[in-house]
Amino acid sequence: MRGARLGALGRVGVVPRGLGGRGAAAAARAEAPGVNGNGNGNGNGSTAGSAAPPEQAADLGQSDFPPLEDAAGQQEQSVSQDEIQDWENSGPVTPLLDTVNYPIHMKNFTMKQLRQLSKELRAETIHSVSSTGGHLGSSLGVVELTVALHYVFDTPEDKIIFDVGHQAYPHKILTGRRDRMSTIRQQGGLSGFTKREESEHDPFGAGHSSTSISAALGMAVGRDVKGKNNNSIAVIGDGAMTGGMAYEAMNNAGFLDTNMLVVLNDNNQVSLPTQYNKGGQRPVGALSGALSRIQSNRPLRELREVAKDISKTLPGQLPEVTAKIDEYARGLISGTGSTLFEELGIYYIGPVNGHSVEDLVEILTEIKNTESVGPVLLHILTEKGKGYLPAENAMDKMHGVVKYDAPTGKQKKSSGGAASYTNIFADALCAEAEADSRVLGVHAAMGGGTGMNRFEKRFADRCFDVGIAEQHAVTFAAGLACEGLIPVCAIYSTFLQRGYDSVVHDVALQKLPVRFAIDRAGLVGADGATHCGAFDMAYLACIPNMIVMAPSNEAELIHMVATSVAIDNLPSAVRYPRGTGLGLDLAEHGIGPDMKGTPLEVGKGIVRREGSDVALVGIGTMVNACTKAAEMLAEHNISTTVVDARFCKPLDEELISRMAQEHAMMLTVEEGSIGGFGSHVMQFMATEGLLDGGVKFRPLCLPDRFIEHGTQDYQLQEAGLTASDIVETVLGMVGKGSKSKEVPVGSSSSSQSA
Repeated sequence: MRGARLGALGRVGVVPRGLGGRGAAAAARAEAPGVNGNGNGNGNGSTAGSAAPPEQAADLGQSDFPPLEDAAGQQEQSVSQDEIQDWENSGPVTPLLDTVNYPIHMKNFTMKQLRQLSKELRAETIHSVSSTGGHLGSSLGVVELTVALHYVFDTPEDKIIFDVGHQAYPHKILTGRRDRMSTIRQQGGLSGFTKREESEHDPFGAGHSSTSISAALGMAVGRDVKGKNNNSIAVIGDGAMTGGMAYEAMNNAGFLDTNMLVVLNDNNQVSLPTQYNKGGQRPVGALSGALSRIQSNRPLRELREVAKDISKTLPGQLPEVTAKIDEYARGLISGTGSTLFEELGIYYIGPVNGHSVEDLVEILTEIKNTESVGPVLLHILTEKGKGYLPAENAMDKMHGVVKYDAPTGKQKKSSGGAASYTNIFADALCAEAEADSRVLGVHAAMGGGTGMNRFEKRFADRCFDVGIAEQHAVTFAAGLACEGLIPVCAIYSTFLQRGYDSVVHDVALQKLPVRFAIDRAGLVGADGATHCGAFDMAYLACIPNMIVMAPSNEAELIHMVATSVAIDNLPSAVRYPRGTGLGLDLAEHGIGPDMKGTPLEVGKGIVRREGSDVALVGIGTMVNACTKAAEMLAEHNISTTVVDARFCKPLDEELISRMAQEHAMMLTVEEGSIGGFGSHVMQFMATEGLLDGGVKFRPLCLPDRFIEHGTQDYQLQEAGLTASDIVETVLGMVGKGSKSKEVPVGSSSSSQSA
């Protein structure tokens, strides 16, 4: 961004491109070997080969590369169905990509080669994800951007922070991880998100939304404090831009006036408050592209900086006058809606075609080499799922997929079987809404993941998507509750963490009956530690006035939805896991075809199996592991009682007391962190003196560490929460030694992306 920074990296200058379009210099560079416009070319036509050392370019000339397709003017690099049919079994032919082990290997590519590289990278992503599942649509939408960023900037010295990180598959392929893409989101394999421990090219770990600008700003300030001159870039989608944290960061960035770049990837999936995705959007094409090049032009921005410095020395209101002149002048050449960012103190450029490698390279190079101070926002327009027809045509743009057939995009989902807990919740909520018109649904841009899309199909005017804004979702629901309505706020366990202050201050403190439906509670499989729902029982049950319950099966979930809706004087939460139920006959549990449940008695558990030697007190789906363990313990002549606690808060103190008094051994079992159900049981027992006698007590919960991605079965084994682990603990308490492991029971695993 500063000219001095360019010199410090030992690069040559950039030949500016003509303001009105592509000049002779740009055209020459597009075809000339060894010159990329950012000083990385050495002029001898050298580039990288696959046999080169990982971080060093090899001496290959352009003649060493295979012939490229004649598409010098092509901006969109789609992969046709015919092409996919040709390489369905053997994989795509990727002669250019095969020469790129790390970003340095693409620095000498011509513009034609960059376009070809983009197409090969898109084909590789389609092929790779088809055999693993994962996040596809978002990755396909940023192929050209990823190529341009790695061409212009120099990671790992320059920091590129991808918000959320599910769009980083092309980035992983270009940064030394292509040969491990077949392991993504699997035990011992690559993370589905960016991860610092995985690569030095991942400067910041991600998984949750709207964090990139804050992190990039922190790195930029850290750079300045240390006297360094590298670049700090945040790549954030329009969906993530709906999160309040992004605006907090932009406000602070404008105040600090620190050099950094924010790339706003606008793929028309979530509507921005500034309506970039709605009516009035300037068409992407020659005009808006030319305006963007004018805005990014170095002389204009440097002149603006000089004017700012001069105006600060002028008396009276003259500085304000000059600032207004600058604002109005910028308005003449800016894209629609730049005022918001300008008001935050961020220099806005855009919108531009995010699928034009040439435009992106030109503008990013100008931004990088401009001698000015302050944050810049580059607004690009992309299409999620770009270049792959099945994704482009899919309603969700194939955002999160299981394994699929590459030519058709048809996903290989299992047919039949038990319904998912997510769908069971949605259907139960619909039943409650049918019975009471006050029932409303609230979610934070997760209609599909929470099941709220099913609810919205039946009650469109009673479902509210607030964007990626969990804190707002909670307080918005609190406001609804103030009006006597019945808000049900459906948020993943891991995302509700982001709204915690609102849960405490705006809901519980005021005893407002907001109902929290907490999906993905416990271990979540392939999404790993970033999405693990380990902490909700601990962070909710410690709050006064909060009711917390967890179902052991799908029938219990339906009844607990009814229970939560019926509680009208306090906030309540129902936590349930990822995966499918047990396949119960719901009619046997008093549930008809309408899926309407019956409210349970609050704070009362139930004994599922009577015994005399040991009491296994489980909560949630861990009750099923306890039941299996009881059967295994019977083989050792150990009589076992199994309790389904149902409620973490309020505890069934009478039942807990009876278990402690009638059994020599007692265990609590939960798929949650330390500080949850077991801690509440122990607190009660210690206070009541129930631990002073002869009862032996052991709490089983998730260990005090993050468990990485893998199947849910694998994660349960890692956590020590299988039926065999329970048996082993009991046998250890009676001095009989340990037994072998076995496959866990409870919520079944699923490879489908969140």
